[in-house]
Amino acid sequence: MYSYDLSGGNKYMTLYKGLRGDILGGKLRAGQKLPGKRTLARDLGVSVVTVQTAYEQLLAEGYIRSEERRGYFVCAADMAVNERPPTIPVAKEERREYAADFVGGSTPAELFPFSSWAKLMRGVLTDCGEHLLERVPAAGDGELRCALSDYLYRARGIWADPSLIVIGAGAEQLYDIIVRLVGRDRLYGIENPGYSTIRRSYASAGARCVPLPVGAEGMDCKAALSSGADVLHISPAHQFPTGAVMPVTARAKLISYADGRDGYIVEDDYDSEFRLVGKPLQPAYALCPDRVIYVNTFSKTLAPSMRMGYMVLPRGLAGRYFELFGDASSSVPLFEQRALARMIAGGTFERHISRLRNYYRGVREVLLSKLGELACPHSVCENGAGLHFTVKFPSASDGEIKSRALAAGINLRCLSDYLIAPREDCARTAVINYSGITLDRARALDLKNI
Repeated sequence: MYSYDLSGGNKYMTLYKGLRGDILGGKLRAGQKLPGKRTLARDLGVSVVTVQTAYEQLLAEGYIRSEERRGYFVCAADMAVNERPPTIPVAKEERREYAADFVGGSTPAELFPFSSWAKLMRGVLTDCGEHLLERVPAAGDGELRCALSDYLYRARGIWADPSLIVIGAGAEQLYDIIVRLVGRDRLYGIENPGYSTIRRSYASAGARCVPLPVGAEGMDCKAALSSGADVLHISPAHQFPTGAVMPVTARAKLISYADGRDGYIVEDDYDSEFRLVGKPLQPAYALCPDRVIYVNTFSKTLAPSMRMGYMVLPRGLAGRYFELFGDASSSVPLFEQRALARMIAGGTFERHISRLRNYYRGVREVLLSKLGELACPHSVCENGAGLHFTVKFPSASDGEIKSRALAAGINLRCLSDYLIAPREDCARTAVINYSGITLDRARALDLKNI
């Protein structure tokens, strides 16, 4: 009756699985007595210890029961067992190779400072050793928070107390924290068109969102002031995908509005380090630190795979943050935080950004020159900020723009692809996101036949 193949390496586990399968499958019925340990060991040609270990495992999991002086009996188990779940085929992601991809936006691998980063990590490992295994405070490592405070003062002209800086695993996690700090019952105004990830992040955190139109000067102030939104998510330095730069007067209006509602501005300082003409603009945080939550990441400056971002909280929210999250641990490994802290404090980060700016200036100049080869009517809207610009094609539909580009091996999207709510004034405009374009690819691009 008991004929299990125990020729494999782990005899007790094989026996355990065989008995368990027979119990769950109904072959061994509830109340049925199992053979004694010595009897089953003799029949199967294994040691008594092997049978005893298998029985003890079944006993611990409740498949059998033990009765003193009587032996082991099968317990009721009304379920089926499937030792090997069916394999679900995983569809392979098809990655098409384009002559130019203006959608992906991942910084080219050759621009990442591998040698500098490796040296920094070796130094951290040598200096910190076993301390890297310690719990990281909820808001992040103090060394990185101090380094970011100094960097923001040098590079962005704002003073951010290190105690107000929170390190997170990317922007999405920070948005979730913001909703929990400010409240799910508040109304959040988001840019339209804009990143759909922002809307999804707020919505998944339980926030109610209202799309607000973006014009030539960023989020439309009139629409925002009449929206009833308590929190406004803006990208004043260089909005994606329109490329709009918000003037200080508009920033001040929105801040004043938020202050009057006891609300907040979430300042997404998206690719602000890449102002290619002139100096970076001062963040809205500098105008009113008590009403602006400053958010930035390292997805453009270093790599999207480095899931690390940070925010600077108004002092009024900092206390609530530690009430809610003070007992938690940071989701970003201490190893990476320390390496980045040293990269920033030692000046390597700013030198890297300076090299990136020079590199992307070259890419931008080549692309603008190539656009001059287009025979069809078009107009370029480019203000020297960030790593994307737009091109208006007055005589072509969005579908025609993308199909012509695709025929030339170019992957791109239009403003309408980033709409959260319908807008008729966002048609016929291509978005040229060149953050993932190498200089060689830009030079090899042929736009004459589009």
